[in-house]
Amino acid sequence: MDDTEVQVLSARDVPLGGPRAMTVRRTLPQRSRTLIGAWCFADHYGPDEVAESGGMDVAPHPHTGLQTVSWLFSGEIEHRDSLGSHAFVRPGELNLMTGGHGISHTEVSTPGTTVLHGVQLWVALPGAHRHADRAFQHHAPKPVRFEEAELRVFLGSLAGETSPVPTFTPLLGAELLLAPGATVALPVDPAFEHGLLVDEGTVRLGGTSLRPAELGYVPTGHDTLTLTNESDHRARAVLLGGTPFDEEIVMWWNFIGRSHADIVEAREEWERASERFGHVHGYPGARLPAPALPNAALTPRGNPPRA
Repeated sequence: MDDTEVQVLSARDVPLGGPRAMTVRRTLPQRSRTLIGAWCFADHYGPDEVAESGGMDVAPHPHTGLQTVSWLFSGEIEHRDSLGSHAFVRPGELNLMTGGHGISHTEVSTPGTTVLHGVQLWVALPGAHRHADRAFQHHAPKPVRFEEAELRVFLGSLAGETSPVPTFTPLLGAELLLAPGATVALPVDPAFEHGLLVDEGTVRLGGTSLRPAELGYVPTGHDTLTLTNESDHRARAVLLGGTPFDEEIVMWWNFIGRSHADIVEAREEWERASERFGHVHGYPGARLPAPALPNAALTPRGNPPRA
């Protein structure tokens, strides 16, 4: 793999969660790339000192047409949703919520959290399943050694490890820890495209160096990804992958649809507190209001055509 085959996606800072917003670094979506497999959204945050940042406090808000994937490196987040789930997001443990036809939830860092650090990811549901029922799943993958790396495979399969959590499209999600100076050749599915989001250290993917908060994209056709930790300390990254998602989507606020009309309908139903999204119990505050729609019609977007 030479350096021309790795597209580097840089992050932009985005406030999250309304008036008590914390700042996150967003690498997906971008103008140049909407999805990697069915992964359509990637926020990376921390390490944030909660005493300074205020932590995470996201009031009840809705989702349609997607799954949320919460993965922490440090800290703890309390999750409540309109399915009735009440769970805690902890380091090294997957919390996956399906909000097909409609769900709402809250995310609040716990009082004992001093440093908050992790990623929040979204998976677009394919057309046949975009109105799937609400669901919530938890999985704590065991750490496994592969060459000079430690892996936690939370979705899909990698290096002989397979997550038991089912997905609606073929996906891969894994945390990678690389020893100082280590080079690792990871066998991967050549039908997948991949993205490597670096959290800590400098990691060379093929011939391209990626710094913290950068995401390196690799197209299909590769059966090995070669990663080198160019740092003199441990490096950490999250590897995402999947078969190309060939549907166009409309993403706006917390909704994924296929048309402007889908988004208008979802927004109207949220604003009038429709049963479509249910109700979150146990949060001591008001729901997040939906922002105003843009004046122009929202248009579906996909990835650039494959060569």
